[in-house]
Amino acid sequence: MAASNTDPTPVAWRKSSLSTNGGNCVEIAYTGDRRLVRDSKDPHGPELVFSPAAWADFLDHLKAGGFDARP
Repeated sequence: MAASNTDPTPVAWRKSSLSTNGGNCVEIAYTGDRRLVRDSKDPHGPELVFSPAAWADFLDHLKAGGFDARP
């Protein structure tokens, strides 16, 4: 993972349809060999950059409840 917003190639950013206007959201974008994540409140700020494999691992862990809060 790296932080970078220096690539001038435009990408289509999106956020969850379940997102509210509260501003506590992240946006994602897919490019050929990168998965980008940024804070929706700071669209010109830093981006997290993941490989497709690392992004797939993250999503698998998320879907399995790996990030659920524990009492």
